[in-house]
Amino acid sequence: MTDSIMSKAATMEIPINSNGDTGTLAEDDSLEQAAKLQWSLDEKDLQQVMVSGPNLNETSIVSGGSIKGSNMHHSSSSSSMTAEEVTRGVAVEKLETMKKWGFNTYKCTKQMISERFGRGSRTVDLELEAQIEVLRDTKKKYESVLRLARALTNHFYNMVQTQHALGDTFADLSQKSPELRDEFGYNAETQKLLCKNGETLLGAINFFVSSINTLVKKTMEDTLMTIKMYENARLEFDAYRSDLEELSLGPRDAVAMARIDAAQQQYQVQKDKYERLRSDVIIKLKFLEENKVKVMHKQLLLFHNAISAYFAGNQQQLEQTLKQFNIKLRPPGADKPSWLEEQ
Repeated sequence: MTDSIMSKAATMEIPINSNGDTGTLAEDDSLEQAAKLQWSLDEKDLQQVMVSGPNLNETSIVSGGSIKGSNMHHSSSSSSMTAEEVTRGVAVEKLETMKKWGFNTYKCTKQMISERFGRGSRTVDLELEAQIEVLRDTKKKYESVLRLARALTNHFYNMVQTQHALGDTFADLSQKSPELRDEFGYNAETQKLLCKNGETLLGAINFFVSSINTLVKKTMEDTLMTIKMYENARLEFDAYRSDLEELSLGPRDAVAMARIDAAQQQYQVQKDKYERLRSDVIIKLKFLEENKVKVMHKQLLLFHNAISAYFAGNQQQLEQTLKQFNIKLRPPGADKPSWLEEQ
């Protein structure tokens, strides 16, 4: 509206005399009226801005003199509310997780105590549990074999080092004792040969120990971890089964039926988990037995042939045994850890 009136005032016709000069009186009257009209309009606009305009507390002056409405306050408030809602959602989720964990732990503890005192029933798979007990007993015996084989490696390594030092001493005395040069000489050669054969045997024993260690500490341990998960699933399954049986013996009102339906769903979930892990244990036990027989057949044959060849003094057969099982020895004088240190 102001712009329209100003446009009309600015384009008002001004009379020009014959000399080309504007009429002074008409010019003054016109400009004065336009100025008064503009002042009255500016005053009304200012009053309107003061009444209905944005709150000065929520505005900011930006470059160029324009007034910018502060939507930043509302944006900041909404973003802080969003962050608060996210934090609250995470807290609620953690609380629900802890609640479910505590409820499940309570049920399992109750079931375990009931079984221990003979008050609760448990699901039993006699054949599978017998196989699990055999595996645990086998693992203990194989750990004993592993411990004794490492002890043998330690003792034999020390003997080989002693033979090596003794051979060097005999060789030195052979050079310094002309009257016993031959005797010291062939004893030095014998000790060096025994030392060489001993290092070859150490290579075979070290390979034997490494294979047994892998079988016991990795393959058997992995199967036992699956068995542990299976036993926990069995306990949870029996806990929820007992809970469902207890609820089924109670009243049959609407609230009780809702609880029975929820318990039935949980029971089915635990049953599926139990059966899945039971199947995993059966498969792993089968493959473990096959792998154990295969590995031990090879390692026991290696151990027997290497020990027999060494104590028979058959160097050629001893070296052939290592080639048969693809065992590579460290080169003489190489700066590598000893067989004991590699264990």
